[in-house]
Amino acid sequence: MSISDHKQTELERLSAILQEAHEVQGVSLWADAWKRLKRNKAAMFSLWSLIAIVLLAVFTPLLPLQSPIYQDVKNRELLPPQMESYSLGIKEYDQETERLQSEAQTHAEGSTEREALMAEVDARVQKHPIQLYWNDPGFISNGMISLRLMIFGDFCIPSLFGTDKLGRDVLSRVFWGSRVSLACGFIATFVSLLIGVSYGAISGYLGGWVDNLMMRLVDVFYSIPFIFIVIFIMSFLSGPDVRGVLNEYGVGQIHVFFLLIGAIYWLTMARVVRGQVISLKNEQFIEAAKTIGATRMQIVFRHLVPNVMGIVIVYLTLTIPAVIRFEAFLSFLGMGVQAPDISWGLLVNEGVQVITIIKSYWWMIAFSGLALAVTLFALNFLGDGVRDALDPKLKNK
Repeated sequence: MSISDHKQTELERLSAILQEAHEVQGVSLWADAWKRLKRNKAAMFSLWSLIAIVLLAVFTPLLPLQSPIYQDVKNRELLPPQMESYSLGIKEYDQETERLQSEAQTHAEGSTEREALMAEVDARVQKHPIQLYWNDPGFISNGMISLRLMIFGDFCIPSLFGTDKLGRDVLSRVFWGSRVSLACGFIATFVSLLIGVSYGAISGYLGGWVDNLMMRLVDVFYSIPFIFIVIFIMSFLSGPDVRGVLNEYGVGQIHVFFLLIGAIYWLTMARVVRGQVISLKNEQFIEAAKTIGATRMQIVFRHLVPNVMGIVIVYLTLTIPAVIRFEAFLSFLGMGVQAPDISWGLLVNEGVQVITIIKSYWWMIAFSGLALAVTLFALNFLGDGVRDALDPKLKNK
């Protein structure tokens, strides 16, 4: 074989290898983790269960549920689960308003009876049934409730979970309570994510005396019994003067509660991220970033933080249930979510209050406790599945 033929054969072989390399599809870390997560049946069942729970919580205002706050102690106090239909009575409310308005027109102008009836009509018009039955919902919830009334009218799902000591529907309260409990879990965890990841990444990358100082502050915070601080702050915020100031700025007590919980759950996140950053900051891709002139903050947030997101996501799936449990515990003690807001912990507290030796109103605690337990179990199973999926040691197992 001549030299030219040998070169031609070698070029063809290299071309074939190159073509084969182009046809090979690489698998990213996240694609590989998702593939392995799908093989974990418990984790996938938990994931779809959580998606269903979150969607039901988000679209609760659209569901034909009864009012979560309307009280009817005389006729509906502590009723067991019912299958009888229930009506909101908004049509009757509007008819009564029209009747009072017509009656007021029959009286002479300036008369005491006419002024009293018109004042009552104005009060009924201003206190729209949406405000009466759903405790002044926000803009989005108000629109969803209006759409619900257009679709379903006065029709409501029966009290399948019974009623409480004030005659309120437990099913509706469990659904509306899920919005607060899940919002607390996600918002507080997001706050802890922002603080913990930033603090830990900066501490781990800078190192030296800065790292020592920042970590000693974390040690000091760890020694503080945060439950007593939360209880103290919530008691302080419950004062009428402080609450009035917060209302002027449009800040509710429940918003401060969410942020406060998030502000105390960032410590472990900071330590975890710091350890990961210390193991990565001397890698070649960091040296390359320094070579092209990247600043310290660019290296931290553009290069280091994305490379620790795997462990961060695993920790997030374990932090959310911890935050929900903490909120439920504080609400159970009466120091968390306050009426007329509703959470699962508050509902469990209400159920415990009516448990007596003589008679047990089991539905008051069973359904809210079940909803809380199912959500926490699903989050923990999903967290375990995500941890295993992102662990390279378990890749071929």
